[in-house]
Amino acid sequence: MDYLSINKEAWDKRTQLHIESAFYDVASFKKGSCSLNAVELDQVGDVKGRSLLHLQCHFGLDTLSWARLGANVTGVDFSADAIKQANLLKQDLGLKANFVESDIVQFGKENTQLFDIVFTSYGVLCWLSNLDDWAHTIANSLKPEGEFHLVEFHPVNDLLSGYAYFPQTRPDIEEEGTYTENCDGTKSKVVTWSHSISEVIKALIGAGLRLENYSEYPYSPYNCFEGLQPVADLGYQMLHKGQQVPLLFSIKARKTA
Repeated sequence: MDYLSINKEAWDKRTQLHIESAFYDVASFKKGSCSLNAVELDQVGDVKGRSLLHLQCHFGLDTLSWARLGANVTGVDFSADAIKQANLLKQDLGLKANFVESDIVQFGKENTQLFDIVFTSYGVLCWLSNLDDWAHTIANSLKPEGEFHLVEFHPVNDLLSGYAYFPQTRPDIEEEGTYTENCDGTKSKVVTWSHSISEVIKALIGAGLRLENYSEYPYSPYNCFEGLQPVADLGYQMLHKGQQVPLLFSIKARKTA
C-alpha cells in the first residue's frame, strides 16, 4: 500500500480547509499573533539566533512563529499544498524561512544541514510507520549537543477512543474528516499507526539521543477531540470516571557530542 500518497492527498485537501478555518485563524496570525502554545514556548526557550528544523510543519504557522522569535527556521512537510501555502505566508509577511516538501524518511536521507534545534508537535507521530527512521532523521539533523523537542497528544486519549495503544502489525485505515470546525463532513482516506510512549523513547535513545525531560499534561490547548471541557486559562480537559485524562506529553532530548 502506498500510504504516503494516500496521506499526502488527504493533507492536500485538509490544507485548503485549514487556512480558511477559525481554528487556525490565519487573519490574526498575519496581524502578529503567535501560534505557539505555552508548553512548547516554555520547553524550547530562547531561540534567537539559533537554527531550528521543524518537522511535519503543515502550512507553516508554528515555523513562522519561531522565525518571529528570532530563529533561523526550516520547515518540512510532505504536502505540496501545505508547503505552497507556507511559502505564500512567508512572502506575504516578509519573514525569512526555508520550506521543504518531503516526507521525513526521504528528508533524512538527503539533508546535509545540521541544526541547533529540531522541533515537532501535535498530531505528528500517528502518520509515521517507523519511528526508528524518524528518530535517526532527528539525530542526523542535529549538531553535537543539539536539542530535540516533541510536544504531542497523549496516546491514552486514542486508547479511550478505541484505538490501540501498543504498535500493531497493520495500520488503521479510515475515512475521516479533519479537526477544524469548517470540515462540513468532508472525508478522506487516511492511514495511521499507533505508537506507545515507550516506543517513542526507545527510538530516540536508539538513535543516540539522551533523554533530558519527559512531562505529561492534563490540558490541551486545542478543542479538537470529543468530550473536552473548557477550563479557564488552562485550555481543555477530559474526565474519565471523574479523573483527568492525560492529553499531552512532551520530550526533550539531546544529541551527545
